[in-house]
Amino acid sequence: MASTMAAEKAPPEEAPGGWLDRIGERCRAEALDYVRARAAEHFSGRGEGELAETVIPEFVAGGKCLRPMFAYVGWLCGEPESDAALRAASSLELLHCFALAQDDVMDGSRFRRGRPALHVRFARWHAEQGWGGSSDRFGESAATLSGDLFLVWSERMLRECGLTAETLARGWPRYDLMRAELAVGQLADLVNDARSLPGWEELLDVLRRKSGNYTVRRPLEFGASLAGCGQDVLAALAEFGGLIGEAFQFRDDLLGVFGDPAVTGKPVGQDLRERKASSVVVLAAEMAAPRQRVELDELLALPVVGDDAVARWSELIVATGAHDRLGELIRERADKALAVIDPAVFPQHAADALSVLAARCTERDQ
Repeated sequence: MASTMAAEKAPPEEAPGGWLDRIGERCRAEALDYVRARAAEHFSGRGEGELAETVIPEFVAGGKCLRPMFAYVGWLCGEPESDAALRAASSLELLHCFALAQDDVMDGSRFRRGRPALHVRFARWHAEQGWGGSSDRFGESAATLSGDLFLVWSERMLRECGLTAETLARGWPRYDLMRAELAVGQLADLVNDARSLPGWEELLDVLRRKSGNYTVRRPLEFGASLAGCGQDVLAALAEFGGLIGEAFQFRDDLLGVFGDPAVTGKPVGQDLRERKASSVVVLAAEMAAPRQRVELDELLALPVVGDDAVARWSELIVATGAHDRLGELIRERADKALAVIDPAVFPQHAADALSVLAARCTERDQ
């Protein structure tokens, strides 16, 4: 088993932020190259793959590779830099693409990463061909199948990354747990969005399972497990990841209501239009005065949330104090997480990278 400080062979001498940007670019390139090869393997020369061979790799190209970066930093908590480990971390971007493709179908989201969502692209293609049947139904089905391919390719990429079977064996339990938690959390989220608003503690449980653990904690644990890190490191990463994962989701929920479309790639107030039971919506309902709560319930019950309703709902969220309170919760969790990273336990370059990633996950644009 690798010792905690085995990774003192540091990355090249450069600022942690610049090094992380370079790692993110490499992870994206690895994932994109892999998907291009698989798309050509399965679709080239076949009529049903005419669009898929293009649009599926395009979907990967727009990713930020946040989860692979966390996984690779987890690896660096116990081992030096490794091309094979970087490819293993990159496989998580394909797992994320699986989640996004199917999440957009479930939510009815029209945009993803500044482009039309996969199901929208496939639906338009169906209509352009003049085929029979529902174009929307075709698009949703094709996007779901594309998500299935991303899931299969993620595991295949991990198996073929170049790490030994013994090394991979340490990571499979975390990888499997991450996939299961993602699906179970998504189901719980669907239930939340289909009924009256959940309570705050119930919402936190769903957010931890659906997004918080999957975005930060499990990728960190996955990378550290591959590297053979000890329980002291894994426990610290679990605590750090849980806190930053929650803060990340809170920030994402704020952006879902108040974010700039140039940042989010989605229309203003998209989460309100979809009537999502997000953290900022639930917190506003809990903090609302009686008259404000009545108006919030009326907005939540609207069959269609138009621009005027989005504007009024946003105003009420601010008026209840939920906007500012969620910002405070983000800062509190970020501060607690940073306090967990003990320089006596973590290699300095890994600790520096964790600090930069924590800032990127929690800095608010609104």
